[in-house]
Amino acid sequence: MPDKVLPFQSPTPWFAIVGVLTIVLLANAALAAEHPNVIVVMADDLGIGDVSPTNENCKIKTPHLQKLANEGLTFLDAHTPSSVCTPTRYGLLTGRYNWRSRLERGVLSGTSEHLIPADRPTLGHLMRHAGYHTAMIGKWHLGWDWHKNGKDIDFTQPVTNGPDINGFDQYYGHCGSLDMPPYVWVDTGRVTAQPDREEGVTKNQDRYGWYRNGPIGSDFHIKEVLPHLFDKSMAHIRSRADEAKAGKPFFLYLPLPAPHTPIVPVPPFKDASGLNPYADFVMQVDHHMGQLLGTLKEAGLEENTLIIFTSDNGCSPEGNFELLKKHGHDPSAGYRGHKADIYEGGHRVPFIARWPGHIEAGRTTRALTCLTDIYSTLEAITGEPRKALGGEDGYSLLPVFNGEESSGRDTLISHSIGGSFAIRQGSWKLCLSAGSGGWSTPREPDAKKLNLPPMQLFNLEIDPGEQQNLLAVEPERVRQLLRLLDDQVRNGRCTPGNAVANDRKIDFLPDGVELTDQ
Repeated sequence: MPDKVLPFQSPTPWFAIVGVLTIVLLANAALAAEHPNVIVVMADDLGIGDVSPTNENCKIKTPHLQKLANEGLTFLDAHTPSSVCTPTRYGLLTGRYNWRSRLERGVLSGTSEHLIPADRPTLGHLMRHAGYHTAMIGKWHLGWDWHKNGKDIDFTQPVTNGPDINGFDQYYGHCGSLDMPPYVWVDTGRVTAQPDREEGVTKNQDRYGWYRNGPIGSDFHIKEVLPHLFDKSMAHIRSRADEAKAGKPFFLYLPLPAPHTPIVPVPPFKDASGLNPYADFVMQVDHHMGQLLGTLKEAGLEENTLIIFTSDNGCSPEGNFELLKKHGHDPSAGYRGHKADIYEGGHRVPFIARWPGHIEAGRTTRALTCLTDIYSTLEAITGEPRKALGGEDGYSLLPVFNGEESSGRDTLISHSIGGSFAIRQGSWKLCLSAGSGGWSTPREPDAKKLNLPPMQLFNLEIDPGEQQNLLAVEPERVRQLLRLLDDQVRNGRCTPGNAVANDRKIDFLPDGVELTDQ
């Protein structure tokens, strides 16, 4: 028979309970210190020349991003896996080159079905498995499945196969670019307000602020979208602060809709740059970034949050290059091309990381970097084991964060809107296209009519503007780069490990070009 417990006795001494609680709290605090909160902010169509940390000749004032750079690490040789929206987002979230997916070229629309299957590892899955709360707020542009009656969307029905199947506990955003209908907010599978009108603005009506005509929700207001998403993000940070301090960190993926069209700066940013509405809109993005950083500080999370700021590709011609040039501003900072192109201006982008106590403030690095590396970096930071799938094309940037000159990445495969490839090793870059592969001159059809060579070889160290095609004088290097590209395509990965399958058969050789052993 068990001993009788007297009324004034406790089966477990109070000091033992306090001790256990103390241990638990200390363990949670240690976890919080070891695993930082992580915020990844990706601007839309922001060129490497559009912010002062990556362009000393930048004519647009970006003081908050400059402050972020002063307190963190700026990458000067960072690249998107593609020079357009959808494929870059795929690459960032999966750590895998986008052209390995079923999307061969181009981008999705606002009504496209989901691109990333539920069983494909993503940053959402990775961080959730590491004990993080995961959220996506912003422009998804990777497709989700609307409930359709024929061709018409039934907005009263749930959205399926959204970011929630890709590892996000919650999400709030719109499906495509902000110039693609439908214009409704979706909150973790539910439309927040039914469309009550059809709306759109033509290019003739507004050179900068145009967007395609389509249904728009009663709570969706184009000019308020950018500040609204930042407000949502700041509210989310505040709501997660207590749990983050108690050992439940959060991961926030914040893909912005700006400064992509519609370019709609609001007062006091409208006309503030003295350049044009695009520059005004960039200033507005910078301002909201300052608000976001201020919210982190006010919430007491600044010291234990890794924040990464980048862009999904280079600046779009919608920014009006000719007018910006008259004011002495170059969104591509001297690099050739722009959004959609295989040239550097299409995929070389700003990339800034701040992590107090872990990244030395005010540094710059020329370590070759791709947005696919974010997956492997967070994998390393959280201590998650490397798996066969997930991050196949990513290298951890943790060594670079710690002061080393390289992550181990020595190759980069780039991809244009038209499906053209480029392979880079060291300073050598081979473009498998006769022209830009995108929108700048010469476009592929024109380049072929001009009988330009089917490929272009550049030495970026001596020719960063990609003006001198060395294809004819470096045949052996061309063969080596083609073989290297072929290996990385066939292996399903550019990192060490067993070969894995691509989602489709991939043809990367231009017409008339063959692989040879000699």
